[in-house]
Amino acid sequence: MAALTFEQARQCVLEQTFRHAARPGIENVDLLSAAGRVLAETVVADRDLPPFHRSGRDGFAVRAEDLPGALRVIGEVRAGEASPLPVTRGEAIEIMTGAPLPAGADAVLMVEHAVRNGGSDITTDRALLAGENVIPQGAEVRCAETVAAPGMRLAYPAIALLATVGKPSLAVYRKPQVAILPTGDELVGIREQPQPFQIRNSNAYSLAVQVARAGGEPLMLPVARDQWEPALAAIREGLKADLLLLSGGVSAGKYDIVENVLASLGAEFFFDRVLIQPGQPLVFGRAGGTLFFGLPGNPASTMVTFELFARAALEILSGVNEPSRPLLWTRVDRDFRHKPGLTRFLPARLSASGESVTPLSWHGSGDVPALTRANAYVVAESGREAWAAGDWIQVLPQ
Repeated sequence: MAALTFEQARQCVLEQTFRHAARPGIENVDLLSAAGRVLAETVVADRDLPPFHRSGRDGFAVRAEDLPGALRVIGEVRAGEASPLPVTRGEAIEIMTGAPLPAGADAVLMVEHAVRNGGSDITTDRALLAGENVIPQGAEVRCAETVAAPGMRLAYPAIALLATVGKPSLAVYRKPQVAILPTGDELVGIREQPQPFQIRNSNAYSLAVQVARAGGEPLMLPVARDQWEPALAAIREGLKADLLLLSGGVSAGKYDIVENVLASLGAEFFFDRVLIQPGQPLVFGRAGGTLFFGLPGNPASTMVTFELFARAALEILSGVNEPSRPLLWTRVDRDFRHKPGLTRFLPARLSASGESVTPLSWHGSGDVPALTRANAYVVAESGREAWAAGDWIQVLPQ
């Protein structure tokens, strides 16, 4: 199969996942449990927001046509109560932020713009327009207007909004179950003492965290050895999940048998190589109705390819209408070069402000300590060789 560019491969993942993925099941959960989940129902406002003309400042509720000038303060209204008195010509009512505007008033004079003259009088040299410092009733949303639709990932602002419209429980899509299947004779458990020629199985753990962070339910399967029958049995088990992530066994080595095993199960392959580094030998396909990714076995390759491709598929399987594209732009803070020809994702430190990024030295895609020192990857475009300090560059946050 022809190798795809990064953009071509990502587009393929989106198209094929939307084409083949069925909507997940639906379950009802309480509002707090819905955080981070994907909404499966339409939610409408049960009243106007705000439900009254709301003061946006501490100050005085007034008639704009009475200003500038002197006014008589006839009362006070706080948030959570209504004024028993209307405002008439030459009058004002002291008002707090969030309180409903009294009848007759059409603006709020900020407290710092009023001069108290003793007793109940104030004066101001300010002129106001009607509506100034007032949030009109229904300005945010009207009663019966849709405030949240199916396919929306519920972040904390959405939880606040749904609490505001009185939704103690919600219908959300079921979390997809994602089988994680590490492969390789060199892998041992994290509690084992490896021989000099062995490594501990770290990829399954990093993938489990990435899957959970993306909204899936990770299912960590035992390591599949590089022999046909064990690999076949393990892959069959993994294909029972909503998505299968294989780690390792997809390169061109003598014992890289994952693609052949999948082919024996009638797999359809959409691509098996992407012009990126790390992660060039990347397989994406479908077998028995289940989508799968054959991720490269080196840790950086596994992590990067999940974020760039498998995450988007998982979000679609979670019910999301528009998968996130995690790349952002910032400025590189030192001169930087790479060998063109592939799009490279290289470990870096993104500043706390997000305004700059520093490429880090590392020893290739197996260098987990370097990945731990990093909090992002700089994206070196395939057709460009060099960046000077201050140039814009894309970044993939970890």
